[in-house]
Amino acid sequence: MKKLFLVGLALVVLGLSACSSKESSQTKTVELTISAAASLNESLIEIKGNFEKENKNIKILYNIGSSGALKQQILQGAPVDIFLSASHDQFTELFQEGLIDEERQIDFLGNQLVLITNKENPVQLNGFADLTNSQIKKMAIGIPESVPAGKYAKQTLQNTGVWEQIQPIVIQTKDVRQVLTYVETGNVDAGIVYMTDVKASDKVNVVAVAGEQTHDPIIYPAGIIKTTPHKLEAKKFLDYLQSDTAKTIFEKYGFIVLD
Repeated sequence: MKKLFLVGLALVVLGLSACSSKESSQTKTVELTISAAASLNESLIEIKGNFEKENKNIKILYNIGSSGALKQQILQGAPVDIFLSASHDQFTELFQEGLIDEERQIDFLGNQLVLITNKENPVQLNGFADLTNSQIKKMAIGIPESVPAGKYAKQTLQNTGVWEQIQPIVIQTKDVRQVLTYVETGNVDAGIVYMTDVKASDKVNVVAVAGEQTHDPIIYPAGIIKTTPHKLEAKKFLDYLQSDTAKTIFEKYGFIVLD
């Protein structure tokens, strides 16, 4: 009888241990790595705080940079769960390489392109055509081949008819936020950034907004990397980016929320 009691007790202990182990695995913290375009930085920081409050077992880690550089990292096998790009070019290349989950991708944001100058020491500019003015010694854009804002900037300057003339004074930067910094510090007289970048600074003035017809549509796609080991958690975050809470945050930072 005593032997049967000990066997039964052992089974109960094993059962409790298994349940405890199962519960522990279910509550284990998952880290999601999100590679995101530099222009999304401030809005994503705020979204991270709200998301993690609602999802205690998911920790968000951001890898912020130019869309082109992030694309290259993913192509080289960087451990990324979600890619948030500022352009379809880089996103489409990853999709064509079979790296983006076909059923887990969205176009979620839009933006505007603007010409800016330093607020304390503004130069005489009324629009993109005035960049040929001799007072403009240096102006900055992102590298067109790897920075979406730089690509849109070059298109706008070409369509405005000033690109060839101003090339000698154009400084190309690693991402759109570096353009903003150069204008803020007075290292250049003018720069071309997103409207959302201006929202992050009190040191620049907007001179002009580029017409939509002067550049490709500015659309931010998002997608889950096919090799992620955290598909459920990644889907939860992607869904959250389309929630009313996230939309309010994006709009606060100047983004155009797409349906």
